[in-house]
Amino acid sequence: MPNPKRRHSKARTAKRRAHDHLIKKSTSLCPQCGVDVMPHRVCKDCGYYKGREVIEVETE
Repeated sequence: MPNPKRRHSKARTAKRRAHDHLIKKSTSLCPQCGVDVMPHRVCKDCGYYKGREVIEVETE
């Protein structure tokens, strides 16, 4: 099993990790209630998807 002969510098390590940041997920507004929803998902607040009620949501 090969092992590195010398340690990598902090700059080289940081350059490699430059693309490891988190990316915010895209969201869109629900046309029924106006809450942020991930695309192609049922709205958890109102239970609607593509203009029809898919699941029944209990309201308090």
